[in-house]
Amino acid sequence: MSVVDAHHHLWDLAVRDQEWLGGPGLAPLRRSFAPAELEAVARASGVTATVVVETVNIAEETPELLALASESDLVAAVVGWTDLTAPGVADELGRLGSLPGGGLLRGIRHQVQGEPDPDWLTRPEVLRGLRAVAAAGLVYDLLVLPHQLPAAIRAAAAVPGLTFVLDHLGKPPIASAAREPWAGRVRELAGLPNTVCKLSGMVTEADWASWTVDDLRPYAGTVLDAFGPRRVMFGSDWPVSTLAASYGQVVASARELSAGLDAAERAEVWSGTARRVYRLAGRPAQRPPARGDHH
Repeated sequence: MSVVDAHHHLWDLAVRDQEWLGGPGLAPLRRSFAPAELEAVARASGVTATVVVETVNIAEETPELLALASESDLVAAVVGWTDLTAPGVADELGRLGSLPGGGLLRGIRHQVQGEPDPDWLTRPEVLRGLRAVAAAGLVYDLLVLPHQLPAAIRAAAAVPGLTFVLDHLGKPPIASAAREPWAGRVRELAGLPNTVCKLSGMVTEADWASWTVDDLRPYAGTVLDAFGPRRVMFGSDWPVSTLAASYGQVVASARELSAGLDAAERAEVWSGTARRVYRLAGRPAQRPPARGDHH
């Protein structure tokens, strides 16, 4: 069965520091993670295409990810960042699309989880930016915490022409085994037809040292039931996931969590949904890497 990893990251600390890596317990991530390392672990798990996602809210990272994807046989799409509140957001999206690898830009994401305003997504200037993302033919990845889901619901309702992709199930509190109000809010979001969800990021919301698949099952079950397999896609969240599990363990846990689906439904979760949402078929021809390129 074809496998698409719809959510992972790459960074090079020689190019840029990742300030968020200063958080507690994140020392194992304070190094560079390069495409070659991703390719080794992903191919071993049967992955044939991936989507690389931004990690920092700065303009310079997205062009770097686009160039990297254009040179990769595995990375097939980029979810980048731009300032949604900028008056010139539409022009900036057009500029990004014209860059080397720009044809692989498929979505935009902002680190909403770090915004102190729980209603950030419904600010007028943000909604204007989201409409520009829709007009550019891109999708929007939602990185939110459970208390920010109400604003995500209102934003998705306000911009029906934009597909909203919920990353990491909306970060439910798996470690504490609590389900509400997260579950009710996720079901409400799923009630909007322009929303999909990534089956990703679960192991790092669980107890890193002692999680089991049974710990994850109620949360995976909630999103599979709420969205349906045609609106759920697998993502590894590598290398952040390595804090709690190897790449292979993340894949194995997702296989176990999706085992109750029929073959057609599993195919959607493992590749079909991601291919539709991120338009992975028919990627542009790759340019050969220039001599001395470094990413």
